[in-house]
Amino acid sequence: MEQFLSPTEFLDSDHDSVREYAEKNTVGASNDTERAIKLYYAVRDDFQYDPYVLDLRRESLRASKLLTKKRGYCVEKAVLLAAAARSVGIPSRLSFYIVRNHIATEKLAKALEKDYLVFHGAAEMFLEGKWVKATPAFNRRLCDFLGVDPIEFDGTSDAIFQEYDRKGNVFMEYLHEYGAFDDMPYQMFLDELEKHYPHITNNPRFVTDGLIYDFRK
Repeated sequence: MEQFLSPTEFLDSDHDSVREYAEKNTVGASNDTERAIKLYYAVRDDFQYDPYVLDLRRESLRASKLLTKKRGYCVEKAVLLAAAARSVGIPSRLSFYIVRNHIATEKLAKALEKDYLVFHGAAEMFLEGKWVKATPAFNRRLCDFLGVDPIEFDGTSDAIFQEYDRKGNVFMEYLHEYGAFDDMPYQMFLDELEKHYPHITNNPRFVTDGLIYDFRK
């Protein structure tokens, strides 16, 4: 279990800013489950979901670097949650999936040219003797705008399935699970983007500074 408590390159849970963030957002919690719940909602709602700028530079995916921003995409938010959990003594890891019907605007869906998203990220925390999955990607305000119930987390059950919207339509479907990792599998992430979205990774229209993809253009 030690590997899931130790700081890593991307889950730099020993960084002062990560420790301060985790401590600030767990005030009043009396056990690991309560701390995990507080951290989940802090990352979900206070760190806004933004899939339009994909910054793939190694240093940009570290939790401490993410805290210099106010928004990020699902992988970034999962990294931040996992690192914060380790900072307060909760074993954590990352897991990744291919999903269909991922929350996306028409502009982003058109840019991807696929009806699925690769490497949708979640954090897993070891609570009350078992691993519990949580994806903090979609903040409440965005979900309300899109007519989808936000994913709630109680610390005892997985919180990754946003299967239906409020009208009962099929919303998100998990197609593939990459597995669980004690740190961000950086090269696998880049390889999967290249495999599934070569029209983006090889198109200079989307690229700034080598590893930044700006879908707002």
